[in-house]
Amino acid sequence: MERSDKNGLDDTGYDPAAAERWAPEPDKRPGRTAFQRDRARVLHSAALRRLAGKTQVVTPGTRSRHWDASPRTRLTHSLECAQVGRELGAALGCDPDLVETACLSHDLGHPPFGHNGEQALNEIAEDCGGFEGNAQSLRLLTRIEPKRFVHAPGTGELVSVGLNLTRAALDAATKYPWPRGAHPSDPGSPKFGVYEDDRPVFDWVRQAAPGRRTCFEAQVMDWSDDVAYSVHDLEDGLHAGHLDPNVLHAEPERADVFAVAVGRYVPADTDPAELAAALDRLLDQEWWPHGYDGTAIAQARLKDATSQLIGRFCLAAEGATRARYGSGRLTRYGAELVVPREARMECAVLKAVADRYVMQRPQQEALRADQRVVVAELAEALTARAPDGLDPQFRALFDEAPDDRARKRVVVDQIASLTDATARSLHASLTAPRS
Repeated sequence: MERSDKNGLDDTGYDPAAAERWAPEPDKRPGRTAFQRDRARVLHSAALRRLAGKTQVVTPGTRSRHWDASPRTRLTHSLECAQVGRELGAALGCDPDLVETACLSHDLGHPPFGHNGEQALNEIAEDCGGFEGNAQSLRLLTRIEPKRFVHAPGTGELVSVGLNLTRAALDAATKYPWPRGAHPSDPGSPKFGVYEDDRPVFDWVRQAAPGRRTCFEAQVMDWSDDVAYSVHDLEDGLHAGHLDPNVLHAEPERADVFAVAVGRYVPADTDPAELAAALDRLLDQEWWPHGYDGTAIAQARLKDATSQLIGRFCLAAEGATRARYGSGRLTRYGAELVVPREARMECAVLKAVADRYVMQRPQQEALRADQRVVVAELAEALTARAPDGLDPQFRALFDEAPDDRARKRVVVDQIASLTDATARSLHASLTAPRS
């Protein structure tokens, strides 16, 4: 039998409330932990599979300089984030399945066309609560993804509870534990984690949480996300031929990178000299990829560099966190992840490099403008024709919606569920001239 301490935590570092589900249900197979079941549910979800068709940085299906380059999608990023998070979490005493579930879930709510699609949908949804990919992830996990249905109290009507994950898993997947406009330090921030009509399950998840603090597992997930995409976006940029690493030694190019970093990836008052020192530390490493020509040797060297960078960032966080909290299990609200400032600056520089040389290419802005048109026209066409044009799942929700605000949210949910390709296909079919 597992022992419990005075706070109700067992030998794993989790109390019974962490494993509770919004809708109680029995175990199907003895021997599996609640968090193993959570991980399996996300892995088998249609929402996770759809991420294979959603933009990460380089649009899926685009050509690159090297024939073997396969740019990452939201799915491959999520799988890589999960691997990083699982190992870092385990090293710090978290349940590895719990952290992996959070990492696999963190991007599920992202719409087609990445952050560009997110911004377009936020404008469309302005009068029904806005749109935010993280809030959409919670909505998908607790409502949209069809896995468990329960009878509503009073009416007996069958209602979806989504994947019905545990309280700890939903909390660990929540990067921004506050509603729209309630950012703890910046009320104008567009980042939030819950829509108003999802507050009941959110409040249940956060029942014992201290204010707007994120749980330790969510902090591990967040850093793993930063590590995975900063390193792998750089790798994709090199593979695709968008970046010559030698330019990072030239002062004008470096100044451009630091300008991108300041205000977007680091506080606006950050001294560019600190970013220069961070970049130089990376350039001085013997494994840093100073050139890339697509040969097998170059590919191997680049892969070693990505491994070195991931290890560098994770070990920095693990060492600093252990130095503050000791060697015990660190879970839930028992600790804060400590990431040294130097590691954060290095990570931010990598993000800025990918931003400057991949996302800011001239043809990318033309592509993003076209994507915004697709999303806007798709929303207009679906709204005008609804419930026609909606998938059966969303058509039923549209018919049940009590008012125009709720009906608009259904249209937004439908668009958010699409991949890049299906968004373009549905847009073409709904906006084609009628003969």
